[in-house]
Amino acid sequence: MTTATTPALRTPARAGAATAGSGAPAALPSLPSLTGLRWMAALLVFGLHVHNFGWFGGTGGRLVSWAFGAGATGVSFFFVLSGFVLTWSARPRDRALAFWRRRVARIYPVHLATLAVALVMACTLTHQARPTAKQTLGNALLLHSWWRPWWQTLNPVSWSLACEAFFYAAFPLLILLLRRLGARGSAALGGLSVAAVLLLAWADAHHWWTYSVYSFPAARLPEFVLGAVTARLVLLGRWRGPGLEASLALAVIGYFMVPQVTPGYSATVCTIAGFALLIPAAAVADLHGLPSLWRRRRMVRLGELSFAFYMVHLLVLRAATEFLGKKPHFGALAGLAVTAAAFTVSLALSWVLYEGVERPARRLLLRRRRPSAQPDPAPVRSEAPAPARD
Repeated sequence: MTTATTPALRTPARAGAATAGSGAPAALPSLPSLTGLRWMAALLVFGLHVHNFGWFGGTGGRLVSWAFGAGATGVSFFFVLSGFVLTWSARPRDRALAFWRRRVARIYPVHLATLAVALVMACTLTHQARPTAKQTLGNALLLHSWWRPWWQTLNPVSWSLACEAFFYAAFPLLILLLRRLGARGSAALGGLSVAAVLLLAWADAHHWWTYSVYSFPAARLPEFVLGAVTARLVLLGRWRGPGLEASLALAVIGYFMVPQVTPGYSATVCTIAGFALLIPAAAVADLHGLPSLWRRRRMVRLGELSFAFYMVHLLVLRAATEFLGKKPHFGALAGLAVTAAAFTVSLALSWVLYEGVERPARRLLLRRRRPSAQPDPAPVRSEAPAPARD
């Protein structure tokens, strides 16, 4: 991954000027640190699920609870990150249908592959609930998060893909609005998004609705909008947030504050500020060539696998219950052994999904014929991140 410190990269809004008169704007630089951060968020979700499955007992269980009990906030990180990267990589004259086509190619092949695995598991494993035809269809169409009783059917982590599908549907209007707003207007929209998160958290904690808003796609939209706003400010050269180290410290502090609030959506309040600062700080570090451990080759590679890892890891943990039982509460060494085995299997399967399903299916779905005399436009290397969640 290449970084640069030229003035053009320090003010990304000027990127198109380099090719004025060529008929196409220059591609914005890639942001490898964001890909690396994706992996860390996915790892938190994996740890949360190990905690929820009760593989550790005693002191080990308490340590896992302390480290990963707030891992569900990884979903908020991915929602903010999704808004940032989609705005960063948005094409100037892109049409809504072309954008939606790329999004379908990005998430649907792996979603359908893991949905098929989840269906087989539901029909063959003893401890798995069998979904109805309506639940299966709702899951396949990424509509199940709109109806709370269905949100954890089949592959439970896919609930956040239903939220992402809603974000994708709204994004063409959002990017149009952001491009009409200046820096101050965008910042005001970001402030409204934070206020919406606070209001929703308060309402959810006080049980204003029959069901929790945690998995309701419309309730998660403010996090996505906030990510889009921060990307717009970076593009305009108007971002004034703290550096990478300070932002990471704020995100970590917020993460460990989660146990102090009401479980569920309220956890978003603890981490939203840290995440909304960390993501643009990592992007700025890439643009300016500043040090970033998230940009290391192995971190970036793991980040590339993070979507497939997120989609498959809970299925691996569920399959393991057939042999380990429910909440076995192993000692530290046995717990570490089974966790390492589940992690290794999940990572190996994520590589298979990425190389065998995700990449080739995306190439196939996005392939189109172009006149041989016209060169391909330079690709935008940043991709929208996939969400993660319990």
